[in-house]
Amino acid sequence: QVQFVESGGGLVQTGESLRLSCQASGGTLRFNAMGWYRQVPGKQREMVAVFRTGGITDYGEFVKGRFTISRDNAKNAVYLQMTSLKPEDTALYLCRVEGVHDWGAPYEYWGQGTQVTVSS
Repeated sequence: QVQFVESGGGLVQTGESLRLSCQASGGTLRFNAMGWYRQVPGKQREMVAVFRTGGITDYGEFVKGRFTISRDNAKNAVYLQMTSLKPEDTALYLCRVEGVHDWGAPYEYWGQGTQVTVSS
């Protein structure tokens, strides 16, 4: 089981910035990837950004250079710096971790999310 502490969401105006933080604790689990996804009611959950082992990062196409993901392995934390926010970025942002158990089974865990609301 993994426990999450997510923070940083809030209400901002168009063009402003937010920094999301997620700290995950899972005992001896080592996370191959940590990332952020977002969910809007009635729409499919979509990837925002993922930070993988080796420093590989992936971003959703809609990010277009506005967001930057970073990771602190010592803290099992992942951060999302979001700039130039738009009303369409309004969503529940969820932290996700994935990896492989010692016995070979893959796992993924999700946080509860932090709400980001961008007003026009």
